[in-house]
Amino acid sequence: MTTVAPRSAVIFDLDGVLVDSHEVMGRAFAAAYAEVVGDGPAPFAEYQRYQGLYFPEIMRIMGLPPGMEEPFVRESYRLADQVPVIDGMVDLLETLRARGLGLAVATGKAGVRARSLLETLGILKYFDHVIGSDEVARPKPAPDIVLRALGLLGVRAEEVIMVGDAPADVRSARGAAVTSAAATWATVDEAGLLDAGPDLVLASPAELLAWCPPPPVGGLG
Repeated sequence: MTTVAPRSAVIFDLDGVLVDSHEVMGRAFAAAYAEVVGDGPAPFAEYQRYQGLYFPEIMRIMGLPPGMEEPFVRESYRLADQVPVIDGMVDLLETLRARGLGLAVATGKAGVRARSLLETLGILKYFDHVIGSDEVARPKPAPDIVLRALGLLGVRAEEVIMVGDAPADVRSARGAAVTSAAATWATVDEAGLLDAGPDLVLASPAELLAWCPPPPVGGLG
């Protein structure tokens, strides 16, 4: 019989994993583009290709003005209550908590924005730590944010799964020697995500539970 190694924690990306923010993000991006750049279609499809990276880094890669960040953040806050939590995610988080796992978020967003969004949506309470890209020396795809989560959670890399929806998440997990799980339920580039070579592929939040089984009877005593 195949057994699954015990897990003590899960690290989640935020956008496209815990929440489906793409529609709201597109509106915020379009508003920021119109305000800073001017008329014409906002290149949101290109922006989505760099999901998982820190916003200022995406602006640098795309050759867009860094001044887009302020209106993008402003609009993101204004629209936050319209972001849907992924179906089945609350049940997953409650079950992982009941099984005694530590939970953290490691996101391309700034930490204060991530915590605000999770609080607005009523799911911040499930997480021990929420770490933003502005709170580490190097954002994804560097491993810094995952290593920071491991330290805060007090766990070893081999005990942890990181769930992400972008190649940057897979590379960040791999650099920290953490098992990488590709969340395909809201990704905008499934082919690119799978090409990054994740250790696991998950089609729904509930599929993660097979990799985080409950402790043996008496295991928490």
